[in-house]
Amino acid sequence: MATSGGEQPAVRIGDVHGSSFSIGGTHNTNSTVHHGGTEAAAPGAEELLEAVRELRAALVRLPRSPERAALDGELDEVAGELEAGGEVRPGLPARLRGALERWAPLVDTVSAATALGALLTSLGG
Repeated sequence: MATSGGEQPAVRIGDVHGSSFSIGGTHNTNSTVHHGGTEAAAPGAEELLEAVRELRAALVRLPRSPERAALDGELDEVAGELEAGGEVRPGLPARLRGALERWAPLVDTVSAATALGALLTSLGG
């Protein structure tokens, strides 16, 4: 983004519908994906399971820590429930959202966590 003279750089984003976008510098990307919140368009167990798996894969790239191990354990438990039940059971989205919030300092720069959060939002969790 170029400026001329003494102008301050400015970014303007209008309405974004049915799209995803990413804003960030080197090695820091924050993505936002919007899904419809209606039950017919809400993600199913398979889509949620895939997002959990992607976050678990992203965690491997973070330094080892007790926090990372605890979050991975919670994600493993959720993945097991989704695989066994084949459905998103009541309370699971809220529980998963709580885990993301609890471990936010660990995953705040992980785009897979942002994508999972967007899915949870569309589920109302």
